[in-house]
Amino acid sequence: MLHENLKALRKAAGISQEELAIRLHVVRQTISKWEKGLSVPDAQMLIRIAEVFDVPVSELLGAGFEGRAEQSPVAEQLSRINEQLAIRNRRARRIWKVVAGVVIAIIVVNVLLMVLSIAAYSVYSDAPAITETETIADQP
Repeated sequence: MLHENLKALRKAAGISQEELAIRLHVVRQTISKWEKGLSVPDAQMLIRIAEVFDVPVSELLGAGFEGRAEQSPVAEQLSRINEQLAIRNRRARRIWKVVAGVVIAIIVVNVLLMVLSIAAYSVYSDAPAITETETIADQP
């Protein structure tokens, strides 16, 4: 199903396997394997393929794309699962970005505190020391 639809969509769009591979950032052999049914793209890649051809993912997974109004239940279920996986992947990436941002902010704050601490120490150590004898001698 997917391999037939992918090949038909690609040919209908008038693009070669090489061009599609460039758009999807994969090698041409990967496109060939998908079209021969030897392998299948992952959920994220299915979304990117659907975006390239401007069709819904369910149409890619359906029994045929040429004007078929009703989809098989399997294609609908696969489409829902694919959308859920894509949402989960986006959430996971967003969470990791936030965690990385917080860790980087903590590191930057610690480095700034260390630099300020070293600067304050150098200012303190460069100041002339006042001893007890000097303070007593200076009094009238």
